[in-house]
Amino acid sequence: MIDLNATDYKIEKGTENDIDELERLYDDLNDYLESGINYPGWIKGIYPIRETAADGIKAGTLFVLRVNNKIAGSVILSHEPEEAYRDVTWGIEAAYKDIIVIHTFVVHPKYMKNGVGKKLMDFAKSYSIEEKMKSIRLDVSIHNKPAIALYEKCGYKYVGTVDLGLNIPHLIWFKLYEIIL
Repeated sequence: MIDLNATDYKIEKGTENDIDELERLYDDLNDYLESGINYPGWIKGIYPIRETAADGIKAGTLFVLRVNNKIAGSVILSHEPEEAYRDVTWGIEAAYKDIIVIHTFVVHPKYMKNGVGKKLMDFAKSYSIEEKMKSIRLDVSIHNKPAIALYEKCGYKYVGTVDLGLNIPHLIWFKLYEIIL
């Protein structure tokens, strides 16, 4: 068990030097999910992959949480909604330049149940407030009970369920959540 309150950790923008480690994190996470319950329904080699990290780093939207210089988790905070986001009534009307959308929220299996996810969610909120955003939005597979519990614990409100159009049989329905800042 890692006590993040007693352990040195930092959250910072990912760099090109992090891409190899992020790819390993994604692969380790997908292997872990495949060996148990694959709550998010991710598929190794399809999502998330090296290009996911490279694109987030290039856009300046990927952040990493490091524990003892190892990446324990990562999140992409962008202004890019999924197309299906247009099909629901959100808690606040705003242009996406004023909204943060959470993508590719990952925690390495070695660091699960140690508060890494909560620290990343807290960071997303403080970052969004600093950037003067109006809300944070995200989508989550209806099967991803651990993530749904975390989002609700962090104050996110359910706004609807949509089909993201992924054309993957086990990944049709996604819950949408929002927190107004």
